[in-house]
Amino acid sequence: MNVVFAVKQYISKMIEDSGPGMKVLLMDKETTGIVSMVYTQSEILQKEVYLFERIDSQNREIMKHLKAICFLRPTKENVDYLIQELRRPKYSIYFIYFSNVISKSDVKSLAEADEQEVVAEVQEFYGDYIAVNPHLFSLNILGCCQGRNWDPAQLSRTTQGLTALLLSLKKCPMIRYQLSSEAAKRLAECVKQVITKEYELFEFRRTEVPPLLLILDRCDDAITPLLNQWTYQAMVHELLGINNNRIDLSRVPGISKDLREVVLSAENDEFYANNMYLNFAEIGSNIKNLMEDFQKKKPKEQQKLESIADMKAFVENYPQFKKMSGTVSKHVTVVGELSRLVSERNLLEVSEVEQELACQNDHSSALQNVKRLLQNPKVTEFDAARLVMLYALHYERHSSNSLPGLMMDLRNKGVSEKYRKLVSALVEYGGKRVRGSDLFSPKDAVAITKQFLKGLKGVENVYTQHQPFLHETLDHLIKGKLKENLYPYLGPSTLRDRPQDIIVFVIGGATYEEALTVYNLNRTTPGVRIVLGGTTVHNTKSFLEEVLASGLHSRNKESSQVMSRSTSRR
Repeated sequence: MNVVFAVKQYISKMIEDSGPGMKVLLMDKETTGIVSMVYTQSEILQKEVYLFERIDSQNREIMKHLKAICFLRPTKENVDYLIQELRRPKYSIYFIYFSNVISKSDVKSLAEADEQEVVAEVQEFYGDYIAVNPHLFSLNILGCCQGRNWDPAQLSRTTQGLTALLLSLKKCPMIRYQLSSEAAKRLAECVKQVITKEYELFEFRRTEVPPLLLILDRCDDAITPLLNQWTYQAMVHELLGINNNRIDLSRVPGISKDLREVVLSAENDEFYANNMYLNFAEIGSNIKNLMEDFQKKKPKEQQKLESIADMKAFVENYPQFKKMSGTVSKHVTVVGELSRLVSERNLLEVSEVEQELACQNDHSSALQNVKRLLQNPKVTEFDAARLVMLYALHYERHSSNSLPGLMMDLRNKGVSEKYRKLVSALVEYGGKRVRGSDLFSPKDAVAITKQFLKGLKGVENVYTQHQPFLHETLDHLIKGKLKENLYPYLGPSTLRDRPQDIIVFVIGGATYEEALTVYNLNRTTPGVRIVLGGTTVHNTKSFLEEVLASGLHSRNKESSQVMSRSTSRR
């Protein structure tokens, strides 16, 4: 179950099926992102694809010597563009691939438009999602719900993305969903409808234990996306932002022109592949080793190129050296910028208090630490608000709750109204009244002992004590202990054996910390394969945008506080 491999295979097959000769790849906005995640331009060039064009670009030239491979989402807009294209074809022959199920009426319209008979084939290749890591996919949807219910357009896109994922991995799963979420039940029903309607597509070889799709809602754990991260991939996303593997470094002081935007992709960057799940301290020493290695391989300035053999050796090694040079300068820049932000924003201290708020249950210590950091001028308004949000979620019902005082401290610190309003919006989004599970329950004796031992293992763990709630959910699921009254099956049948192939989907977005949890579970649990997906992959900034987009903040604060006192959990 490797989503990067699944999408890559589709694209390779498209290019192979079109046969030898020069080709153009015609895409739309979304499929451009889907392709760029799994292939670099230079890799595709080697397969005789010399031109990349957008179907919606108006001024494309007529190039009858090129074959066209069209990879498009099956939207009405794209079908209209194709109809126009086929009426006045710019290329010699067309191989059309839709990233999802296309209706018979649309195929008929295309056939009618193809008067010049330039279409060689029309197929469905189900690469209708963004493959981020081998075990992580996203649909790049921000703001999927209005209140507690789906935005209809986003429900439709999510259903398509999720069913395409199942088809590309050749899985016809049993479905479980989070009972406390109306949105999770709705998505489960929509996916089931598609599986029933397109039953012929889902007729895969039966496995002994059927695969399982588990649909969750971000509301159940609003803590994880609020925390600072200390592993490489997660930290880069939290502090710099990753958008389809691209990182915008244009704001970095004194950045050189060629490093304004860099690509971090484990597919073709060995250093990143080996380090993306390591913590920041290890990355620092690995960067040092990379630099030393680079220095050894660097051609000496004084190196005499006297014989033909010398020159030949230099030319042969140069591309390798050039690539390594690019890798070194890229990672040194990224890690340097992360270090600068950590010290400028006092993030080690901030993160320690965040971890205390997420993992410990000592109210007076937490309150004291939050108050202390709110007085610190180095702590930004963003981080100050984030600390108060974590406090508000954890100690929402605590008898000594001091949220009004902390809100006052935020105001005195000059934190903008936008962030202050988000505190109550967040409690409304993921507070105790909404959660189907208990995020902060004092765990049993074994868990408390583990926690204590973890604390003794050394300073490193202070910043990484937190385990996403997803870890517990998956652990129970793998052991066959996930409660059916909280996560029911859709339909009458249930799974008798422990699941082996698990697809988890988080409405409202997953996080890189959860992706790391899944990576570790895959590594340490023989016979179990897990893929994680979400409507998007969040950092704190995008998660707060998701909360705003849901519109839950528009109710005034007083009424929401009264509500939370008077209403029991749903």
